[in-house]
Amino acid sequence: MYKTTNDYYKEKYGCKVYKLSIDGGFTCPNRDGSVSTGGCIFCSALGGGEFAESGSNILEQLERAKNRVESKNINGKYIAYFQSFTNTYAPASRLKKLFYQAIKPDYIVGLNIGTRPDCLPNDVIELLKELNKIKPVTVELGLQTSNDNVAEYINRGYKTEIYKDAVLRLKNAGIDVITHIIIGLPNDDPIQTTKFVVNCGTNGVKFHLLHILKNTRLAKEFETGRVEVLTIEQYAKVLKNCIAVLTPDIVVHRITGDGAKKDLIAPLWSADKKKTLNYLNKYLQK
Repeated sequence: MYKTTNDYYKEKYGCKVYKLSIDGGFTCPNRDGSVSTGGCIFCSALGGGEFAESGSNILEQLERAKNRVESKNINGKYIAYFQSFTNTYAPASRLKKLFYQAIKPDYIVGLNIGTRPDCLPNDVIELLKELNKIKPVTVELGLQTSNDNVAEYINRGYKTEIYKDAVLRLKNAGIDVITHIIIGLPNDDPIQTTKFVVNCGTNGVKFHLLHILKNTRLAKEFETGRVEVLTIEQYAKVLKNCIAVLTPDIVVHRITGDGAKKDLIAPLWSADKKKTLNYLNKYLQK
């Protein structure tokens, strides 16, 4: 078996921990023209933050998010999770204000920041190091694949070596790293990607199913037949092989990813999250 998020957080904090997804009002260099436009081909208009709160006040977002889940988290704690778009794509002075607001409530025990490895200049890493002395900081990096040819196809906008360098600098600063990997990309080998991130020193992984959402560039590829999606049986087999190459200390924070049902084109089996997770967990225990 593997180390789950629940096991890890209970071990670290002594209680159940929920992530509260919030929106810092960021964009992405892969959208505004700094690197490219349109974003990665799988990314929705909300930049992966379909389930995040919104608004200009971080504390209000946290309160709303907590109110939605606190009935399921009796005596638990929370992590503030900047999820939408690229959450270090701003001057360090702006980031400092937002991140300090997010860690202010007593019920917040940590800070998770989703970003790109090419958006981590030294002054931002110094800020994260400073914050990490107050409450634990984890950076989530959207690698998706270690294959640069596949990365170019999905319009990721940076070379894999940049990820490797970012992980090294974060680890040297004492910051934990979670790496996002997509299973199902055309002509890709997610097992090799998993081996790569293990060798780079990632602390955790999030495995995502390649799913097709409306109004994305990937949807156009799917409609023309250039992209196929996996069956649940195919996905489970690859997922198990990916997990098999992890070291025991690496935490698996997610075994699949799901988009908003109203925007999902394929695979439709992923819309039933409970059934999907039950199937995957049963398969992984074989």
